[in-house]
Amino acid sequence: MTVTLWDTTGSDVLKALAAERRAGAMVASGLALTLVVTVDEKDVSAAEQAATIAAQAHPCRLIIVIRRQLDTADRLDAEVQVGGRLGPVEAVVMRMYGRLTLHSESVVLPLLAPDCPVLTWWHGPPPDEIATDPLGVLADRRVTDSALAPDPTAALRMRAEDFAPGDTDLAWTRTTPWRSLLASSFDGLGMTPGSARIAAEQGNASAALLAGWVARRLGIETVVEDSAGPGITEVEIDLRESEDGGNTGEAHSIRLSRPDGRLATFSRTGQPERQLPLLRRALGDLLAEELRRLDADEVYAESLEQATGVKGLSSRSSRRTHVWRDPALRAAAAT
Repeated sequence: MTVTLWDTTGSDVLKALAAERRAGAMVASGLALTLVVTVDEKDVSAAEQAATIAAQAHPCRLIIVIRRQLDTADRLDAEVQVGGRLGPVEAVVMRMYGRLTLHSESVVLPLLAPDCPVLTWWHGPPPDEIATDPLGVLADRRVTDSALAPDPTAALRMRAEDFAPGDTDLAWTRTTPWRSLLASSFDGLGMTPGSARIAAEQGNASAALLAGWVARRLGIETVVEDSAGPGITEVEIDLRESEDGGNTGEAHSIRLSRPDGRLATFSRTGQPERQLPLLRRALGDLLAEELRRLDADEVYAESLEQATGVKGLSSRSSRRTHVWRDPALRAAAAT
């Protein structure tokens, strides 16, 4: 159920997909969305594996775009499959060469599943400006990963300056288990938070976003300290008993520690410690979580505001207008 097309055209790819869909109708039915993945050749295997895991929970049409050499003749090679090695999905893997790489949307647009939302995921360093990539402009949701940038902290700032509702980041998705455990630790807790401390690897984007979330939700000062990792290793929130009830204001704390990336220790002053699973999740699991929601993530916007100091993110327009930038012209101007 796999067709390989060499030096082909977009219309031939569309015909092959229609033919394969008719042949595998029992496998590919009830599509929920179109997942567009843009990835470099060296990372294709990791991106395919992650997309396969995500697609198992969310039936989708998967379009993988691999942009190759710009300084060569225009060419399109494609692999079309329904229910093949990429799982129970309709999948098209396209390698684009030459100037076609600058106009990838001309091939992708006819392949989008009709009447379905579109999610674009960049596997690799996020673009400086999403509006310069037409595959981001056509999407309802846009997923980047600041952790893969050379400077994750600078990448977060760039994501804030370029933000539009519908954007999200896998650095934010990685904080979900931490946020869930910390939020549940306040159930029935009649104390007031005073300050918070987060320990993580130096320059960790997830730690910055988690600190923004804690500071925004609790209204307290939150600092990020360096640790040996992996990732986020500890969160500690200082608490004080409410003095309104005549208590002494004795200091307490909530502490969640995960030094090995697998098992966490939860402790609260005056209570025994508990061991909790807190694994570093695979890339496919992170992507699957983002596919569960297709509306704007306002909590992410608030946390990104707090982490970077860039204000008014949620009030921005969700519409993007494509900004054309020709890398060949830029290179010639630089020369």
